[in-house]
Amino acid sequence: MPSYTVTVATGSQWFAGTDDYIYLSLVGSAGCSEKHLLDKPFYNDFERGAVDSYDVTVDEELGEIQLVKIEKRKYWLHDDWYLKYITLKTPHGDYIEFPCYRWITGDGEVVLRDGRAKLARDDQIHILKQHRRKELETRQKQYRWMEWNPGFPLSIDAKCHKDLPRDIQFDSEKGVDFVLNYSKAMENLFINRFMHMFQSSWNDFADFEKIFVKISNTISERVMNHWQEDLMFGYQFLNGCNPVLIQRCTELPKKLPVTTEMVECSLERQLSLEQEVQQGNIFVVDFELLDGIDANKTDPCTLQFLAAPICLLYKNLANKIVPIAIQLNQIPGEENPIFLPSDAKYDWLLAKIWVRSSDFHIHQTITHLLRTHLVSEVFGIAMYRQLPAVHPIFKLLVAHVRFTIAINTKAREQLICECGLFDKANATGGGGHVQMVQRAMKDLTYASLCFPEAIKARGMESKEDIPYYFYRDDGLLVWEAVRTFTAEVVNIYYESDQVVAEDSELQDFVKDVYVYGMRGCKASGFPKSLKSREQLSEYLTVVIFTASAQHAAVNFGQLFLGMYPEEHFIEKPVKEAMARFRKNLEAIVSVIAERNKNKKLPYYYLSPDRIPNSVAI
Repeated sequence: MPSYTVTVATGSQWFAGTDDYIYLSLVGSAGCSEKHLLDKPFYNDFERGAVDSYDVTVDEELGEIQLVKIEKRKYWLHDDWYLKYITLKTPHGDYIEFPCYRWITGDGEVVLRDGRAKLARDDQIHILKQHRRKELETRQKQYRWMEWNPGFPLSIDAKCHKDLPRDIQFDSEKGVDFVLNYSKAMENLFINRFMHMFQSSWNDFADFEKIFVKISNTISERVMNHWQEDLMFGYQFLNGCNPVLIQRCTELPKKLPVTTEMVECSLERQLSLEQEVQQGNIFVVDFELLDGIDANKTDPCTLQFLAAPICLLYKNLANKIVPIAIQLNQIPGEENPIFLPSDAKYDWLLAKIWVRSSDFHIHQTITHLLRTHLVSEVFGIAMYRQLPAVHPIFKLLVAHVRFTIAINTKAREQLICECGLFDKANATGGGGHVQMVQRAMKDLTYASLCFPEAIKARGMESKEDIPYYFYRDDGLLVWEAVRTFTAEVVNIYYESDQVVAEDSELQDFVKDVYVYGMRGCKASGFPKSLKSREQLSEYLTVVIFTASAQHAAVNFGQLFLGMYPEEHFIEKPVKEAMARFRKNLEAIVSVIAERNKNKKLPYYYLSPDRIPNSVAI
């Protein structure tokens, strides 16, 4: 009788193992096997991190194996199990891989296909078509869209983390890590002490140093020592945590009535202010989005305020960016003066502090929350709803949305919810942050997520004119590496533009993003469909870059771009493309490391060895 060797790999995360009964059935082109209990005498099967092998003998020839069915039945108490993969050695000596990387809960079961990526058009056998359809039907019931707040991108329909499908919840250690990191952050930032400080006047600028007591590294120490200087202030708009607002000024804003006489002590080329604008030496950062946003009123004992500044900056003869004029609100007038470097020291410093405060609010709520976390969640939900696990685009993207929905759900539970941390420690808490996202949605366009286009739209593309914009330089290198990689993968599975256009599952994925995530807003420029391989490659680059590099530039992470520990792809051409991708990324690491040598303030946020795969890893 034919005999198969079945190898079963259990996950290594906490509580991944199980004591439940595990049964296996094989479905082949010539027949189906009976259920086989996978159990070795006097052996603890399916322990955490274990790779166990079993001999399975069947009554008759099964033909080509099409599906493997795994069933879990309760032994004593319900015991979840994380199955990484199954490999099958056939009676003819062939090896077949069945990736899983999923939790099986309760008296549950999974039906697995072999690891070869397949488009819907590639499946001609009824049982495979049926498997594909049932998987998506099940997923669409599990992954439902929900409006968390009017005007927001739609998010997952779950009130709290435990309501999420098990496969996208944090692994136990990741969940514990989130809680510990949350608590540690609160401890490190002395939140309780800060709350007391915020509710009373600060006595000295030295109070700022208390922020850095436990946040100690080369960059933070240099910032602490130089934060009052104009050079550091300008540098942060290029390479700080929010390097996406500064733009070249092509015309002086009418709402900022600044004159050459006012700023001539800052101009180094003996030109008028208008001439400096014409030569491309003037830059502007406008915080108009904050105008009229309600300041936090959740604590009646604490008065909080918001500004909506306009900041004019100048490229000096050393090609460094420095501020030359600041107006703290949008409408000019006697009660809204323009502050200048020639003003009294602390008047100018306080004006810069207000700008930096506004920059913080935009960074946290728009640049970070909306434009990386919430956008990546949209891509993730649409992927789970519309792409089966056998689809090559699912296999490509799944690592880049890992834990994204979970961390966003936690944020809605603990951080940005009513009475969450935002309300307690943020001047835009109490609803202001919600208003900000609602306003910012009009600027959330597809083009603005395409890194090269976003840089050009702000007039910041010239390396010769703006030589110290490392966020741009490194970002373009990483964008191109990702684009090259996605193009390779697309060309492996899509032999022509027509195949892209006719891939109904892909088109449903793109449509879901547009209709639900972007609320069907035509002005967003998000495509409703994709017609070519080039369009698909760009779209995938947007998804991956947003979740990895863009998030890294405005945050930080631990599991790095190009590393795919879960082997969803088994085909050699894709593995070779991944290897080339990693090689390209390693070259970028070397370029950035060389550039950073001997720099007092190195920029490494977009070094690929520091870019996490997703917003939550």
